[in-house]
Amino acid sequence: MSRPAFTRYVALGDSITEGLCDPEPTHPGGLLGWADRLAVILDGDARLGGHPFEFANLAVRGRRIGDVVGNQIPRALRLGPDLVSVMVGGNDLMSPAADPDALAHRLDTGIRSLRASGATVLLANLFDPQFAFFLKPFRGRAAVFNANIWSIARDNEAIVLDVWGVRQFQDGAMWATDRVHLSSRGHRLLAARAAHTLGVPYAEIAARNTAETPPAPAPPLPLRTWFRVYAIPWVGRRLRHISAGDGLDAKQPVPCPVGAQH
Repeated sequence: MSRPAFTRYVALGDSITEGLCDPEPTHPGGLLGWADRLAVILDGDARLGGHPFEFANLAVRGRRIGDVVGNQIPRALRLGPDLVSVMVGGNDLMSPAADPDALAHRLDTGIRSLRASGATVLLANLFDPQFAFFLKPFRGRAAVFNANIWSIARDNEAIVLDVWGVRQFQDGAMWATDRVHLSSRGHRLLAARAAHTLGVPYAEIAARNTAETPPAPAPPLPLRTWFRVYAIPWVGRRLRHISAGDGLDAKQPVPCPVGAQH
């Protein structure tokens, strides 16, 4: 069976898909991220096939499954994509009363609507959180949620982007200094894995060409500094029921050719 020739890709999710901690070298303050890097790879594939390609990124930091199902998926459907990526759930599972089965059921309703539109859905599971000591307590929840992801994908004929099984993500160099978001190296690897999952034969080579070679990873912050800079502000936002993404809209809400976003 031949691979589908994607012409319009829309990315959905939270800060990982928005591209936090993956600065765009040519645009100060701008962000790349794995989905943007994947779009570059798919654009190259489209050019080889002689057809147009457009990309939109609706992901926003701090968003949860309810936000994706209730807001991002309806917006995506109005854009008429033939490929949609969905990576979400980490923010939900860090809530004290999180129910991974109920969350997966909510996500299933959104995936069903995307598949009903005819779009190919690239559905990501969650990273194995054992790479960071403060996330290890959520590993059981993440495993249950991921088991549901495989079931959702099977029932809806979606494609699973399996990040849990990628052992390279246990390497500290794949993560930014906050140990929550991917570094540029991590985003590059994830883009390559996503392209490979979609059947792009030269995915790893193409991913290396999506931007300049990333710098060497910064040394890890001392624990006291990490708590002051990252952990305490995050806990404070949680206690006040606010998100880092409050008031923000998607960085690329309208599909356009790759490279024309700025």
